[in-house]
Amino acid sequence: MNNDNKEITEKKNPLINLGQIKKTIKKYIPFVLELVKIAVIAFVIVAPIRYFLFQPFIVSGASMAPNFATGDYLIVDEISYRFSEPQRGDVVVFDASFIKGYSGQRFIKRVIGLPGEIVNITNGKVEIIDNGKTIILDEKYLPDNLKTYGEVNIALKSDEYFVLGDNRDYSYDSRMWGDVPRKDIIGKALFRVFPIKSLSEISRPAY
Repeated sequence: MNNDNKEITEKKNPLINLGQIKKTIKKYIPFVLELVKIAVIAFVIVAPIRYFLFQPFIVSGASMAPNFATGDYLIVDEISYRFSEPQRGDVVVFDASFIKGYSGQRFIKRVIGLPGEIVNITNGKVEIIDNGKTIILDEKYLPDNLKTYGEVNIALKSDEYFVLGDNRDYSYDSRMWGDVPRKDIIGKALFRVFPIKSLSEISRPAY
C-alpha cells in the first residue's frame, strides 16, 4: 500500500513542477517585456546620436603628441559642421581615403589653413597669407622652440583645408599630401573622456 502511494506521488511531482515553471514564466514575462521596451526606446534615442551627431574616436599614434596620446578616447562632434565651417585651431577627424594607401582610415589633425588662404612654411615657421596680409602663427599649444619643418607654399581653394599634427617632427600631414577636402572632414574633437584623469573639453586655441 505504501509503495502504491509513493508511486502515485512520484507520478504527480513532474506535473506539479511543470505548473510551477509556467507560473514563474508568466510572473516574469511583464518584467522581460519592460526590459525589451526600454532597450528599444534607448536604441531609438541613442542610435541617431551615435551615428549622426557624435562618434567616438580612439587616438592611435604620436602625430598629435603631446596634446593627444595613443589610447585617448575622444568624442567627435559631427553636427556643428553642418551649420558652420571648421576654424583655425580646431582638432578635426577626417576620412583619409583620398590619400593613397589609406582607404577607409581616419586621421586626427589640427586645422591650420582655411579656404582662400595661402600657407607658407619656411625656416620652421608657419605663415598665413589672407587678402594680402601675412601673419606668423603663434602656436601656444606646441612645446617651446618646436619648429615646423618642410618647405610649403600652397594656395587653398574654397573647399580646402591645410592640417598639421601637433607633433611636427613625426606627423604625416598636409606638408606631405596636401589639402583636406571639406567633404572628407567628419567632425571636430569635442571631449576627451579617457583616460579619466585627462577628462576635459577640447577647446579652440586663440591665435
